[in-house]
Amino acid sequence: MSVLIEERIDNGQVALLTINRPQSLNSLNTEVGLKLKEAMEALSYDPSVRVIVITGSGEKSFSTGGDFKERNGMTDDEWKQQHRLFEEVAKQFRQCPKPLIAAVNGFALGGGCELALSCDIVFASKNAKFGLPEVTRGIIPGIGGTQTIGRFVPKGVAMELLMTGRHMPAEEAFRRGIVNEVIESEELINKVLDSCRLIAKNSPNAVRLAKKAYRLGIDHPIEDGVEIALECYNQTVTHPDRMEGSQAFVEKRSPKYQNS
Repeated sequence: MSVLIEERIDNGQVALLTINRPQSLNSLNTEVGLKLKEAMEALSYDPSVRVIVITGSGEKSFSTGGDFKERNGMTDDEWKQQHRLFEEVAKQFRQCPKPLIAAVNGFALGGGCELALSCDIVFASKNAKFGLPEVTRGIIPGIGGTQTIGRFVPKGVAMELLMTGRHMPAEEAFRRGIVNEVIESEELINKVLDSCRLIAKNSPNAVRLAKKAYRLGIDHPIEDGVEIALECYNQTVTHPDRMEGSQAFVEKRSPKYQNS
């Protein structure tokens, strides 16, 4: 049984990755890390893929983070070596050039929460719970969670989550701005795919550059951020999709954008 299932949807435009370890609440072991790293490397630069979705198998858990059963008994060096793999995967998520959507079904805890927070958009089932409980295990979030959580919620809320390790229900996560929408479990993937299709019909080049402009510019003073965004904008002007989009609008037809 594969620990990571990859499906191609809508003629390959949407790639759905499912962490498939339901018996352990889709916890992240070394094999999952290696499979995710390989898949993200391939999908990030596959011209036929316009949107990537990550979810967990079943309705109980997106991922509960690192597999402590596998880690039990590891030496410090073995722990650090495995952790470097998870660091690389989380960085792939944060720097993915394509839209990356998390479909959070159930628990998103520890490293699972960190991966969700590293995506561009987060949809959650009504039974979803988010948390960074690492302090209850004698460690802290190690693949970006201490930095990403503060980009979603105010300082006090971020510090509370980091220092208490409590679980945040989906509805609260929605109110706090972590989650885009809360959906019935059985409708979660269909809703996510609807959003994917809205994205996929647009110019892949423009979508990629819109994401790049936001990611690179948002932490700068506004005028510096605008300059970064203008550099991205000018790249759309010289791309064939700009002309195709304009012609399609004038001719009142759907545009046919390039897969690049």
